[in-house]
Amino acid sequence: MATDTVIEVFEEHRPVLMGVAYRMLGRVADAEDVVQDAWLRWAQADRDGVREPRAYLVRVATRLAIDRLRQAQTRREAYVGPWLPEPLVTDFGPTAPDTAEAAVLAESVSLAVLVVLESLSPLERAVFVLREAFGFPFAEIAATLERSESAVRQLAGRARKHVDERRPRFDVDPVEQRDLTERFLAAATGGDLEGLMTLLAPDARLVGDSGGKSKAPLRVIESADKVGRFLLGVAKGGATGFTFRTVELNGGPAVLVLVGGKPDSVVQVDVADGQVQCVYIVRNPDKLVSLA
Repeated sequence: MATDTVIEVFEEHRPVLMGVAYRMLGRVADAEDVVQDAWLRWAQADRDGVREPRAYLVRVATRLAIDRLRQAQTRREAYVGPWLPEPLVTDFGPTAPDTAEAAVLAESVSLAVLVVLESLSPLERAVFVLREAFGFPFAEIAATLERSESAVRQLAGRARKHVDERRPRFDVDPVEQRDLTERFLAAATGGDLEGLMTLLAPDARLVGDSGGKSKAPLRVIESADKVGRFLLGVAKGGATGFTFRTVELNGGPAVLVLVGGKPDSVVQVDVADGQVQCVYIVRNPDKLVSLA
């Protein structure tokens, strides 16, 4: 296989490799490292025996991601405060040819789902990602993980049940989510507690991720009243020079907060039944590097 063909084949499959790795790890930098390692193995492999490059590359990337995830889980036990995935700019483009597929991809990369996936074992997470997000056949997943097909089906069943039980319910209507996000931002920054209370579900939650490197709640805040008052307190005591930009992150609208032109935080909300169910705030500067 000529060098230019080797590169072209890999680049053709880079989006799915990045997609798998990010959903496995929840970190952009870690996912990029996995893709780079997969490239090195592809470049050095005996490719004459590879009949299906996509399957081969996904197998390599998945195994690399599993190894890295096992290491990351140990480090996260010492993480300061709640842990949230690193925000990912999403533009599915040609990888999602229809609305239904785009919705599946958006849900599988949402903060709510990625947080739940953190509670799965590495093998369960790999099976869930490959099956639910990308629709790989059980036989192919079994070959990737070097497990029997029946074992993979059992892993898939456990993972699916676990995710269904723990995943917060939310709507994926992008128009409604964007409208509520904008109204939520206007009420929070405008000091409108009454307006916030009409937008927040009674049992709304706020999850902040700082990693101990900036100011954010060290525990999840629960109830609309506590969430609303916390947000207004932040708005009143905030630094000057805040600017806001609406961007698409993790399959939905989000607010990128900039201070002095540099990313300070990301705010994203889960929406269901016309109300905000959960507010996610990412302030760990290490997780905002890719948004600079």
